[in-house]
Amino acid sequence: MLRRRDLLKTALGFAAAQAADPWTAAVAAPAPPTPAGAATFDYARLKGRARWMATQRFRAPHVALPAALGKLDYDHFQAIRFRADHALWNADGLDFRLQFFHVGRGFMDPVRLYEVVDGIASEIHYDPAMFDFGDSGIAPATMAGKPGFAGFRVQFVTDWRNDVAAFLGASYFRAVGGDTRQYGLSARALAIDTVVPDAPEEFPRFTSFWFERPAKGAASLTLFALLDSQSVTGAVRMKLAPGGTQIMDVDTAFYPRRPIEQIGIAPLTSMFFYGENDRREAYDWRPEIHDSDGLSLWTGTGEWIWRPLVNPAQVRVNSYFDDRPRGFGLLQRDRNFDHYQDDGVYYNRRPSLWVEPLAGPGGNDWGKGAVQLVEIPTVDETSDNIVAFWNPAAKPRPGDELLYSYRLYWGTHMPYASPLGTTIATRTGLGGVIGRQRAYYSWHFAVDFAGGELNSLAADAPVEAVVTTSRGSIENVTAHHVPEFKGYRALFDVRPDERTDPIDLRLYLRIRGMPLTETWVYQWTPPSLQDRKRALLMT
Repeated sequence: MLRRRDLLKTALGFAAAQAADPWTAAVAAPAPPTPAGAATFDYARLKGRARWMATQRFRAPHVALPAALGKLDYDHFQAIRFRADHALWNADGLDFRLQFFHVGRGFMDPVRLYEVVDGIASEIHYDPAMFDFGDSGIAPATMAGKPGFAGFRVQFVTDWRNDVAAFLGASYFRAVGGDTRQYGLSARALAIDTVVPDAPEEFPRFTSFWFERPAKGAASLTLFALLDSQSVTGAVRMKLAPGGTQIMDVDTAFYPRRPIEQIGIAPLTSMFFYGENDRREAYDWRPEIHDSDGLSLWTGTGEWIWRPLVNPAQVRVNSYFDDRPRGFGLLQRDRNFDHYQDDGVYYNRRPSLWVEPLAGPGGNDWGKGAVQLVEIPTVDETSDNIVAFWNPAAKPRPGDELLYSYRLYWGTHMPYASPLGTTIATRTGLGGVIGRQRAYYSWHFAVDFAGGELNSLAADAPVEAVVTTSRGSIENVTAHHVPEFKGYRALFDVRPDERTDPIDLRLYLRIRGMPLTETWVYQWTPPSLQDRKRALLMT
């Protein structure tokens, strides 16, 4: 299940060298009492530690581990398995258990782990006996006395065989909804300079975790994490509540070491290879391959927006400016197995992930900023090429305290949805009128909507499609009832000018001046003039 995300090592490899180690950093200068060294632990102390670290020079970790660990291929790394009988709380009759990941391959920076009982933190010490090294080629004796935890997985009483969440690599984590128990997209604690010209992306990493021992029968687990990187330090508190839709309440406090050009709050990371709307790389036998098919936005003004994802030819960045957003998420709306035909990884079961901003302990709201969507070209399904996050309008500077609280929902059913009709499919193809010779190039869009009042409208109701474009012209606009999915289909063509930079499109359905659907937005890139002529010659 972790295989595809393990391949993130290609993107995170340089980040491992940047990540800070608070224990070695503390050697450089006298430090105040730290959560790692103190018996007493709480979130306030963790934030104090992070704030102090931001005043110190960043120091990369220097942990001597066997070089062979970093050279393991996927299969040999997977051969190192945690022994279930060593799981934290295994024999305590609790509803949660934790198993740990071993360092190796692309995860060579150890993390420190602690159990918190009645406000007292005790370190969980690594022991090679916790792991079965199988035929990995790593001798357990070479790990004696070394730190060996790379992360952890969370298990719940409803099914000890499967995870409900996993934390591994930089500040990445994933979770599942109980309705499918299927991993898919990932979240992160923080994104730094994801798309800044002439600047590499920086991946802050979790360096330490604290697990609050749950009471017997508790339905939630609280954990804490310390985060560090060249540009920022941070403290994170999460409360995980598994269920049909898993809920995570997240409180974050970030402290910049230096000015940050682009910061991403509540970043989400997913994969879109191709789908019904974008078949640029569709050479595989499966009809669609993606973990998420669109970005959903609920704006501060109450508008619902749906943006289908694409696999672009060049990196794309779109910013959806807002004030006090109500939520956003990367969703997998299409749940029809026939649309994927994948009986191995089951893309139709991949969870959606919704971010709900909350007023935090400091009373902060999210204010002004933008949900930014980054789409990166990919040639296969092993690369996570989609990123979405909240980018606040004010750029962080040293001395700031950035407090953000939010709730994450993982599953197939999201807690909020537009009361209006929603987009259920987007398809595209060559434009023009069937049966007539095409005199010029245009591109056709067919967008299906269902739900809301659309279910109860008569087939001859005066529904109209409202379409706007940032460039070029819109032609052949129609909207009609489709009984097969009990909704309406909007059709239109875009006739581009000679330029080949992206065109922004907006569409919604209305009746008698009143909106019937969410707003569909799309960014389409016209082909070159030569490719347009070639397409016309083929028809």
